[in-house]
Amino acid sequence: MFLKILSKVDLKKIKLLYTIPNFNTAGSGKVLYDLVKGLDSERFDIAIACNHNKGSFFKEVEALGLPIYIIESTVPLRPYHNLLFRIKPFKNFIKGHQFDVVHSWHWSSDWTEALAARMSGVKWLYTKKAMGFNKHWNIRSYLANFIVTINNEMQAYFPNKKQQALIPLGIDTEYYNPENVAAITRDNSNGFNIITVANLVPVKGIQILIRAVHKLNDIAVKLTVLGDYENDYGKEMVALRNRLGMQDQVQFLGKKLDVRPYIAASDLYVIPTLDEGRKEGMPMALVEAMCMGVPVLGSNITGINFVLKDFENLLFQAGNVAVLASKIQSIRFLSNQDRTNLGTELRTYCIKHFSLHPFIEAHENLYVKLANT
Repeated sequence: MFLKILSKVDLKKIKLLYTIPNFNTAGSGKVLYDLVKGLDSERFDIAIACNHNKGSFFKEVEALGLPIYIIESTVPLRPYHNLLFRIKPFKNFIKGHQFDVVHSWHWSSDWTEALAARMSGVKWLYTKKAMGFNKHWNIRSYLANFIVTINNEMQAYFPNKKQQALIPLGIDTEYYNPENVAAITRDNSNGFNIITVANLVPVKGIQILIRAVHKLNDIAVKLTVLGDYENDYGKEMVALRNRLGMQDQVQFLGKKLDVRPYIAASDLYVIPTLDEGRKEGMPMALVEAMCMGVPVLGSNITGINFVLKDFENLLFQAGNVAVLASKIQSIRFLSNQDRTNLGTELRTYCIKHFSLHPFIEAHENLYVKLANT
């Protein structure tokens, strides 16, 4: 009798709202895109709220045909005396649209969105996308009906929170399939091409990678950096390249909507994030490279070592130029067949552990559970 009642409840379409600052600055926007695209439209009525419509990828999201609301879901905490008044517009928005579940993909420790959702009687959860914790994360977590973590170390932040689950981010393994991508043409066919893809901020440690390539003292080793380099840190990295006289070895190509052709043309992907600041939650650029069948190296920090937990030999001490240079050299002098075999092994691992279908299914089950409790 209970199972029959539950199945009827499950047939009711669940109204979902995803909140995210934008689709312009982080790889998690692509993950959210894949998630909403893959959800069962017969079970879920999906909408998105974000702060603005900037960036070329926003057009991709818009093409899904889902309602997208340009609205601020968060407000500054101070002054506290009128906080409840200032969250009222978003509270009224989610209540007026009769959402059943609000899922936050904001990266910050803001808890005003959670407060607005709870005051409207709507179930609210968030995905913890980056490392780091403070008193505001405590409040945010207390207000959450559920927390999704994306690496094994994050769970330690919530020792008393039973309503949490580890759901690693998923990737469309067919979209990131080297057989479906035409690589860009390289001038140095006999060289060794390294690539990194990053939002260029200091914690990403791009200077470590540049210096490691410089230490090799081999003009056949080339480095391509994808990511917006017009900010202060990006300009510092260009200046470092120029001071080291590496203009012919290191190129900055800016942000690319589709990174696959550049990864496909590379022999090695490196993620040199430093062991400081926000670190990494689960770096999707690294997973994308693995899924493309390209050998990778990553600094041994939280998030990266979660993705590469079964490939410890591909990790290096964060910030250590000499060790990274040595690791690059070891990959470079593998035979072509051995590099191909390593890339194949990494892609197979992604298909097994980070595929999109189990990622989507886990979220569907979670939303049904939240909406019906």
